Amino acid sequence: GTAELMTHLSAPPPPCLLSLCLWDITQKGYEKKRGKLLAPYIPQIQGKAHGPPGSLMAGWPASSQAILPGSKHNKSRAANTRDERFRSDLHTEAVQAALAKYKERKMPMPSKRRSVLVQSSVEAYTSSASEDEGSLRRQGRLATSTPYQGHGHPAVEHWFNRVIQGSSTSSSASSTSSHPGGRSVTTTNTSYHTNLFSFLFLSVLLLSTSLSLPHQSLNQSVDTCLSPPCSITSPLRFCHVCISLHIFVLPCLLSPNLFSVHPLQTHFVGVPVNSRVSNKIQQLLNTLKRPKRPPLREFFVDDFEELLDVQQPDPNQPKPEGQQMSPLEGEPLGVVTNWPPSLPAALQRWGTTQPKSPCLTALDNAGKPVYTLTYGKLWTRSQKLAYTLLNKLSTRNEPLLMPGDRVALVFPNSDPVMFMVAFYGCLLAELVPVPIEVPLTRKDAGSQQIGFLLGSCGVTLALTTDACQKGLPKAQTGEVATFKGWPRLLWFVTDGKHVVKPPKDWHPPIREASNDIAYIEYKTSKEGSTMGIAVSHAAMLAHCHALTQACGYTEGETITNVLDFKRESGLWHGVLTSVMNRMHVISIPYSLMKVNPLSWIQKVHTYKARVAVVKSRDMHWSLLAQRDQRDISLSSLRMLIVADGANPWSISSCDAFLNVFQARGLRPEVICPCASSSEAMTVAIRRPPEMGVPPPGKAVLSMGGLSHSVIRVDTEEKLSVLTVQDVGQVMPAALVCVVRVEGTPYLCQTDEVGEICVSSGSTGVAYYGLPGMTKNIFETIPVTSSGVPVSDRPFTRTSLLGFVGPDSLVFIVGKMDGLMVVSGRRHNADDVVATALAVEPMKFVYRGRIAVFSVSVLHDERIVVVAEQRPDASEEDSFQWMSRVLQAIDSIHQVGVYCLALVPANTLPKAPLGGIHISETKQRFLEGALHPCNVLMCPHTCVTNLPKPRQKQPGKVGPASMIVGNLVAGKRIAQACGRDVAQLEDNDQARKVDSHPHFTHSDVLQWRAQATPDHPLFLVLNAKGTVASTASCLQLHKRAERVAAALMGRLNTGDHVALVYPPGIDLIATFYGCLYAGCVPVTVRPPHPQNLATTLPTVKMIVEVSKSVCILTTQAIMKLLKSKEAAAAVDIKSWPTVLDTDDLPRKKSPQMYKPPTPEMLAYLDFSVSTTGILAGVKMSHAATSALCRSIKLQCELYPSRQIAICLDPYCGLGFALWCLCSVYSGHQSILVPPLELESNASLWLAAVSQYKVRVTFCSYSVMEMCTKGLGSQTEALRLRNVNLSCVRTCMVVAEERPRIALTQSFSKIFKDLGLSPRAVSTTFGCRVNVAICLQGTAGPDPTTVYVDMRALRHDRVRLVERGSPHSLPLMESGKILPGVKVIIANTETKGPLGDSHLGEIWVSSPHNATGYYTVYGEEALHADHFNTKLSFGDTQTVWARTGYLGFLRRTELTDASGERHDALYVVGSLDETLELRGMRYHPIDIETSVIRSHKSIAECAVFTWTNLLVVVVELEGSEQEALDLVALVTNVVLEEHYLIVGVVVVVDPGVIPINSRGEKQRMHLRDGFLADQLDPIYVAYNM
Repeated sequence: GTAELMTHLSAPPPPCLLSLCLWDITQKGYEKKRGKLLAPYIPQIQGKAHGPPGSLMAGWPASSQAILPGSKHNKSRAANTRDERFRSDLHTEAVQAALAKYKERKMPMPSKRRSVLVQSSVEAYTSSASEDEGSLRRQGRLATSTPYQGHGHPAVEHWFNRVIQGSSTSSSASSTSSHPGGRSVTTTNTSYHTNLFSFLFLSVLLLSTSLSLPHQSLNQSVDTCLSPPCSITSPLRFCHVCISLHIFVLPCLLSPNLFSVHPLQTHFVGVPVNSRVSNKIQQLLNTLKRPKRPPLREFFVDDFEELLDVQQPDPNQPKPEGQQMSPLEGEPLGVVTNWPPSLPAALQRWGTTQPKSPCLTALDNAGKPVYTLTYGKLWTRSQKLAYTLLNKLSTRNEPLLMPGDRVALVFPNSDPVMFMVAFYGCLLAELVPVPIEVPLTRKDAGSQQIGFLLGSCGVTLALTTDACQKGLPKAQTGEVATFKGWPRLLWFVTDGKHVVKPPKDWHPPIREASNDIAYIEYKTSKEGSTMGIAVSHAAMLAHCHALTQACGYTEGETITNVLDFKRESGLWHGVLTSVMNRMHVISIPYSLMKVNPLSWIQKVHTYKARVAVVKSRDMHWSLLAQRDQRDISLSSLRMLIVADGANPWSISSCDAFLNVFQARGLRPEVICPCASSSEAMTVAIRRPPEMGVPPPGKAVLSMGGLSHSVIRVDTEEKLSVLTVQDVGQVMPAALVCVVRVEGTPYLCQTDEVGEICVSSGSTGVAYYGLPGMTKNIFETIPVTSSGVPVSDRPFTRTSLLGFVGPDSLVFIVGKMDGLMVVSGRRHNADDVVATALAVEPMKFVYRGRIAVFSVSVLHDERIVVVAEQRPDASEEDSFQWMSRVLQAIDSIHQVGVYCLALVPANTLPKAPLGGIHISETKQRFLEGALHPCNVLMCPHTCVTNLPKPRQKQPGKVGPASMIVGNLVAGKRIAQACGRDVAQLEDNDQARKVDSHPHFTHSDVLQWRAQATPDHPLFLVLNAKGTVASTASCLQLHKRAERVAAALMGRLNTGDHVALVYPPGIDLIATFYGCLYAGCVPVTVRPPHPQNLATTLPTVKMIVEVSKSVCILTTQAIMKLLKSKEAAAAVDIKSWPTVLDTDDLPRKKSPQMYKPPTPEMLAYLDFSVSTTGILAGVKMSHAATSALCRSIKLQCELYPSRQIAICLDPYCGLGFALWCLCSVYSGHQSILVPPLELESNASLWLAAVSQYKVRVTFCSYSVMEMCTKGLGSQTEALRLRNVNLSCVRTCMVVAEERPRIALTQSFSKIFKDLGLSPRAVSTTFGCRVNVAICLQGTAGPDPTTVYVDMRALRHDRVRLVERGSPHSLPLMESGKILPGVKVIIANTETKGPLGDSHLGEIWVSSPHNATGYYTVYGEEALHADHFNTKLSFGDTQTVWARTGYLGFLRRTELTDASGERHDALYVVGSLDETLELRGMRYHPIDIETSVIRSHKSIAECAVFTWTNLLVVVVELEGSEQEALDLVALVTNVVLEEHYLIVGVVVVVDPGVIPINSRGEKQRMHLRDGFLADQLDPIYVAYNM
């Protein structure tokens, strides 16, 4: 493998690759050389390279410093080292540098059906390098759009072809000629595909070199080269392939000696391009099949609990080495002489002494001041509302509200005035306000959780404005609708006529701040649940006091507030502390910021504001728009409070903002980041410059250290770092410590990251109504390493992760909500977002529209990144961006991304003020409701904890297998047999047929034609349910004679004759005609007129393989076989003689043929197995009679019986029941062709009811048609008098494991029509013996057992209880037929196995087939299928190997003979099983899991291909759901089967081929996939 690959790579000699691998090249020289070498191939580059400085060339930074630390940089660094280290665009630069290691890698583009693409405009696609299907053959356009497809550069062309054609797949030989003119490289669409797949292959190869996992050692680097990097999604479709071609630059990571050039291979001719896709994909996937690490021999886990690989901690990982930290104390709260005793008291003071003083100015969307609320107005309006709420609202003469009740405040972000009046109105009335968002629709993200909060707070009244109330969704009655999960609310409009003036003598109670709850602020947790944080009056007051002191607020200051005034900093600064200090707040609504991001800066300038409260997002937005404004000054600001200063990207916003606005009067020292949380309120804030505080600090920390919670200031490694700024000092009068995140809250060491805890009078007091969680969060007692409490007062956990740095500055490195623990290392969601943003900021995704979260798959957290794609980003751009993000995150965080998804713009669930609702996004991802437009999954790189691959033990027969008596290894030998035929004979007529040694089927028919000429044997129904044709014994005999007469003159005895008939009497009559004439009949399903291309070749193949010298058929089919359409599918000149039997003359054949011995061949039975192999078996006259006798005895068939058969009559048991059994036993068969059910689903069941049939046979496809088509119509059927209570046994003819789910749902649905639940059972047969088990009419009911699916993978049976994890129900496949013996043998040693052991089912019976009938003389290969013997034990009996795995189990039941009953359980076909990771998987088990994973998956089929598991799912739903399935399918297979899915193919319903028995033809599907014939909606390659 590896060597072969190396030769591919070393073969071509393009010099560009070599020269770029040299190490001694300067940056400038590199650029020049690269440009020169690539110019012929990528003309675009020169155009882009001369763009403006800092422009992105093909998505890479053009400025040299990002790629290599160039000389220019080193000069400046010497002069000012510190500054250079702390530049905040360091992260962006680090990312670019990390990516530069990967050079110009292109990942293969995903592509999908046009209809799945996000943008509607086709122009957007066709104008780029992707061509529409119509223009593929237009040479001119194709040549221009794909630069190097012309003949000019054979070297490159040849190189790709060399790489591609190295594969040796079976299909490559036959495929060169499938396109006329397939040799030319330029014009045919073949080349399109070739290039696409060579790209896929190369890019995987190149990409994988770099994404090696951290724990891999150097000597594995070649393996690493081929370890799968990340998911590539790619189409397997022909016309809608969107590609743009770029040349690859091989990374300098590969050592140059890999590319030795062989001089011999420098000249070459144009190599014909292979038009089949299979070898391209094969090459692509070959790169994935190298295991990540060699399996360890000593880990042969033969235990059932497959041990998941537990990640051992790296002994070299950094550990904290510092002292134990000592709690940090803030400065004491200063005593203020006339500080009000409570917030309402402050309002009263300002409202009465300074009524004209402005309190709040509201702006409209144009930025114009709409209204200024004065302190006098706020005081009087709040009083009015307080009085009204307490006195004017009543129910049943009781006041509606009492002091202490909770009230919801529902105010839009654009109306701060009404909110402020309502909030203070509630405080004055001693009610508890609960501010929430305005619900816009009934399905807002997280709205249900808000309802839960309101319910748990006992809220019955909601306050809102008139305008807002009008806009709320209404019910039919005109009242506000009740939102999902919300309690019933009364809505009260605070600006309406109901608010009344209080009487002169009423005054609100103004008390001192107590420990009663003042307000409740909502917060959404990581899981999406909403909690209410209760804040007491005392804490509210203390927090205002602390903020006033920390920020140096003075009376009458002006402050601009951009934040949400309902919660957190916006509320604390803009509503509470402002009133405390009689400040004037300019409130900037979010809607204005969206229209004019500069508005807040303009207002600072206009109002000469001293303080502004913003988030880093607002600073970032204003940077994008700042070019418009020249005359702004920010010199009035003494404090710019950055509320989310704890975010990792706030530092770059601060620095960038300062860079631009320092010229406009902004002083660097006024930028004051702060850290806060809903629970602890403000934790730390950088003080304004006038307070004489130490200078701000920045730290460049090693990401690797942080992932182990250790602080290491990074010195060498410039890439993997996090630059953080301090968030200032601890708040006044607060005690802060840092504790371990998990377990007991021990104090951290000084160089360790932990959760910051605060003890002060100004934090929240509880989660309302959640005492347990409150105790954990609000009453934590930190302890020293010896277990002594740090303080006697409780601490509040802030959910901020950080440490205390030098100068007692607080640093925050993340939040608990964003913490993702992957294989024991911690990563912060915000850091990952920052890295993703730094890849190519803003080009393909919107800043701030990226969600990062982890999902738990297979016992570890996996990182998922979801981003909104800009509508103008092309598919290719986005894909490019995705592959870069993966590389960047891998380089910088040393962690793999499990899934990266891009969704169309504006489709992620929004948080109230524009952010992303993370928990809702995660929920949608897990439910498959995200509808991404691009997905990349990388399970191969991320999932490193799979169980060790199983090492098979050598297959020697050890002493444990010694046979003693009939015990193997202490267990009863697993063998069983049906009843003895000899004892079961009864009446004379039967004895005559059954006991005569040479009585063949033709003899029986002649005898019946004489003895009971008018006895009806067959009755065929049409789709309407009326009788289409019938045949009595004599009629059948006469028709057979005519056929025999027609054949005898023309053919010799023993000639093979193909019978190509639709299901009906003709087929049966010609079959007996052949026997009369001594010919060997071969029944063949006729081709489907609408689908000749796929069905006719099968007919041709059977005719050829069976060596048929003649075809008998109807006139209509005969025309079809020789038609023009047929000529397109097969060579119609090579058909043998074709005779139509429609109008044969009434001639008697001179004499009937009599076979000399019963061992002579009676007929050939051809069937296509599920693995796609055409196998014909030889049935002798003796076997045919024995088969009919067994079935007759098992089902108690006599001439007086009627049975109904809804099966195809062409092979196996279906053929035997249709053509042989009635003639043998004399019963009447009601024949229902399954095709007729397509137009009338109730046909079969109506017939069963009408003829009161006791025994009926059907196939799984028929049963499925009935459950799907009639599931909802049982009532209608009952009205038509369909009654199934007559049915004693309904058997599904199958060659597979019983489909319990289907049989049970069939029984359940038709129970209403009288069907007994005991009636339904299955049969089992295979090629070597078409009927091994069949329930029949006597004997115990079929039993069901539950086995452990994990044990089955190790080829063992372990019985478990129903419902236990990993349990799999298996139903017995009917009873073993009379005369049949079954034993279970070890597949390797061929020794017998014990009871309840899994092995191959072997069968011995008089009706076994005598061998395969094949052309190529391969009988020897398969001889042991028909006559094989055990290696020890009973070594005499001759057995046939069925090729199926199963086990026998002795049950407690007794069978007809009074013996204990042995049940045979079929597990699955050996040919179908998948050998993966040393274990044996049955496809159906994986498919069942997959179908369960999403409601839109209609059907699923899996197969392996070059060690890769391919999952094909049929999507029953809108195509936009296609990409949702990729992650769900991958997750469920990992979770339940410990397997990594390699390829997920999403196709339309009906694409998975199914044979006549309703079995999936997985191998046909596989061939279709490789030959690119599935027309998939989407194909994802998981990496």
